[in-house]
Amino acid sequence: MEHFRRLHHIGRALLITLKCITHHRISNYCNLHSTHFRSFVDHPNAGCSNGSVTMGTYLSSFDTQKRLKGILAQGIWVERNTHIHYLQFCTDLRALTEGKLVHAHLDARNVFDDISERNVVSWTVMIAGYVQNGNGEAALKLFCQMYREGIKPDQFSFSSILKAIGSFSGLEQAKQLHAQIVRTEFESNISVGNALITCYAKCGCLDDASQVFSKMDVRDVVSWSAIISGHAQHGHAEALQIFKQMQQAGVKPNELTLSSVLSASAGLAALFEGMQLHALVVANGFDLNIGVGNALVTMYAKCGKVEDAQQVFDNMTKHDLVSWTAIITAYAQQGHGEEAFRIFSDMQSSGIKPNDFTFASVLSSCASLGALEQGRQLHTYVIKTGFDVYVSASNALITMYAKGGSIEDAKYVFDKMPSRDTFSWNAMITGFAQHGCGDKSLQLFEQMQEASIKADGITFLGVLTACSHAGLVDEGWRLFDSMICSYCLVPRVEHYACMVDLFGRAGRLDDAEDFINKMPFPPNAVLWGALLGACRIHGNIELGRRAAESFLALEPQGAAAHILLANTYAAAGRWNDAANLRKLMKDKGLKKQTGRSWIEVNNKVHTFVVEDKSHPQTTKIYAMLQRLAHQMEEAGYMPDTNFVLHDVEEEQKEQSLYYHSEKLAIAFGLVSTPDGRCIRINKNLRVCGDCHTATKFISKITRREIIVRDANRFHHFKGGLCSCGDYW
Repeated sequence: MEHFRRLHHIGRALLITLKCITHHRISNYCNLHSTHFRSFVDHPNAGCSNGSVTMGTYLSSFDTQKRLKGILAQGIWVERNTHIHYLQFCTDLRALTEGKLVHAHLDARNVFDDISERNVVSWTVMIAGYVQNGNGEAALKLFCQMYREGIKPDQFSFSSILKAIGSFSGLEQAKQLHAQIVRTEFESNISVGNALITCYAKCGCLDDASQVFSKMDVRDVVSWSAIISGHAQHGHAEALQIFKQMQQAGVKPNELTLSSVLSASAGLAALFEGMQLHALVVANGFDLNIGVGNALVTMYAKCGKVEDAQQVFDNMTKHDLVSWTAIITAYAQQGHGEEAFRIFSDMQSSGIKPNDFTFASVLSSCASLGALEQGRQLHTYVIKTGFDVYVSASNALITMYAKGGSIEDAKYVFDKMPSRDTFSWNAMITGFAQHGCGDKSLQLFEQMQEASIKADGITFLGVLTACSHAGLVDEGWRLFDSMICSYCLVPRVEHYACMVDLFGRAGRLDDAEDFINKMPFPPNAVLWGALLGACRIHGNIELGRRAAESFLALEPQGAAAHILLANTYAAAGRWNDAANLRKLMKDKGLKKQTGRSWIEVNNKVHTFVVEDKSHPQTTKIYAMLQRLAHQMEEAGYMPDTNFVLHDVEEEQKEQSLYYHSEKLAIAFGLVSTPDGRCIRINKNLRVCGDCHTATKFISKITRREIIVRDANRFHHFKGGLCSCGDYW
């Protein structure tokens, strides 16, 4: 009786611990001393008794309660002796909630350690407690101790420890344990077999998972769900095929099965299969299940059907954090930033607190809109809630600041990160490239190599873009060659397009065409479009015509090639040829993308098109433009009518240039913000040459810094100069 009473106490203490972790996602660890924190996490003795002195040293250097909360929120558990440092620190800070969390864990281990005769049940309960609290390594250590003390594991012990190994993707340990399972004849146990499948899948070894599945004499719904989930997690189409086999075998799916196969459909953008699954979900009564509903929202979102995702979300009777994050991500990924913001506000009003993934999605919306001020407010919120040390949130902040025009703030976030992954480096390298800071981008690439972070295809896309924008042709060639020879990476079409752009911007059009013709695979429309754009810039009509013909052969209904070639003709004064192409576009029903520019003022985004008069402050905007036109002419500005691509009178050309969308946005910024404040403009197309020249004059006249983000890059205008050095 006493033994079972002790087991009850262990279970109760572990339940308290689990509830604490589940319901107290402790945060607010601002101003984290990243060196100390990272040193502990990376310390080889972290989690061991001989790491107690180290931990005590670090705790003594903590200067805020938020830092302790941060460590506990990360799920970092240590051995018994170390808890005295935690508890003393909690006492000093009067941190009751954190103290309870530490005490719950200490209580469970104390009760376990005080059992004089521990059997397999008591060991398994304690192991399961570590697993449930996210500490697989401690669970494995305890399992090994159990084995050394002569306690033979049962099917529950094996199932728990396999879950622990899967949590840290310990493939070598999984294989060793599998051999032990075979020796002890537990392989035929269905729960152990299911755990093996899940463990191998989480370790990325689907061949072994499939082999275990195929050898099972009896399979239940968990078995099928495990193998389907494994393939779905790795984006394999086999998940859909295995689900069909499951149906043919007469096994009825559960919510986990349906969620997994929906995840597979989402990863494959398999809309038809996803819609069939939706019908199956409704037919089997799982449409009210929150997990399945979340999977449906994600599936429709990744298939580009935001309206359907919204409908599923609206029909759900209950929403959790995953639900809200899924629908916010759906709108963010489709470029509907304002709607994503609205839903984020609704989520907060409903009492659901965001996590790092939610912040990443909302910050992505800020990035797409160029809504820097809203992004800054979110950054403050991220810090207050303690998520600024999470890599995913910090990566999103870097991207948001870079795309919002504040590369300095992006670098500040990057420098403050306690740890970085490949995405962190890629985001910063690409950010520098987009802002025309080619040298800084290449320097950071060297630092990335020194930090032993392996570069990938996105890394090279960033450095090649940096070379293109800076005119570093030889360096670009060297990097492209090293990508293949030194890094064993296969260049994608995007990398080849960067090289074509690199040659094209430098005026080496023949080299660009030769590069395309010598590619190892047939060029697509993107490559011919890059060459055609370069021909437009440098006025090479004959090569532009050839590039347009190749472009149109691949995309006969593509408006871009018609427009670029028509503009090339117009710039050369071949008005008849330009008019004929525009007539051809009209006959085909092709429409030019409308140029739009937008600016964020007082947390609201204001959008303009050419000669726009729909804004409430139109009178002030046009008055400002007239005043600027007079001041610019006095300063020596001459409208470049070569950028008016219609055969009209010269005076009419000059008038039309004054009312381009970016000039309207700049004028609105001048009348709506205090003197001296930086103006940030976003444009969906490449800024025209005349607007580029005019903005340089405006920056000097108004003594304002003006940052323009167009479809290709950023332009920082200050004192009459542009950061691109007129090389764009």
